[in-house]
This record gives sequence, structure tokens and C-alpha cells, in this order.
Amino acid sequence: MKRLLLSALALTIGFSLSANPPAAKKHPEKYYQQIWCDQHKGQTEVQLADRTRVDCLTDTHAVEFDWGKKWAEAIGQSLFYSLQTGKRAGVVLIIDGLKERR
Repeated sequence: MKRLLLSALALTIGFSLSANPPAAKKHPEKYYQQIWCDQHKGQTEVQLADRTRVDCLTDTHAVEFDWGKKWAEAIGQSLFYSLQTGKRAGVVLIIDGLKERR
């Protein structure tokens, strides 16, 4: 379990959108998902046997995307997807403004 957590944290990547917090999200989560997943030759929204969906499944990783403030949920989901797929856990955090940079 400790190794899975370290693997998930090792893949964590942040997108910085703006120095000033916007009134609303600049783009939906799916926008970032698609760009990152295409760049890493993955498949988006892969449905698992229990009907949960991996945001991006690559040859090596099951990756969860989420907003910075939901980092803990993203780690938990990616670890679950890792166990279900046999791939390494990964998290991409979307940082939308200063509030989410903490």
C-alpha cells in the first residue's frame, strides 16, 4: 500500500492556469484530461467492471484528474483504480488560481 501511495504521488502533476483566481473554472476537467491523455497515448473514461471510470488509462498508469483542493480524493481514487487495473496509480492535479496552490 505504501508503495502504491508513493507511485501515485510520484506522478502528480499540476496545471497552473492563472496568478489570479478566476470567477469560474476556465475549462472543465475533461478538457485537461483529454489534452494530457492524448499526449501520453492513453484512453479517457475507461469503464471498469464495477462501473467506475478511470479518467485516463495508459499502458502503465491509471490516472485520476481533479482540482487541487480535492487532492486527497484524487489519491484515493487513483489507488483504487490501480488495484482494479494492475497499473500504477497516477494523479494529475488541476491548479486553478492561488487558492488551490496550497
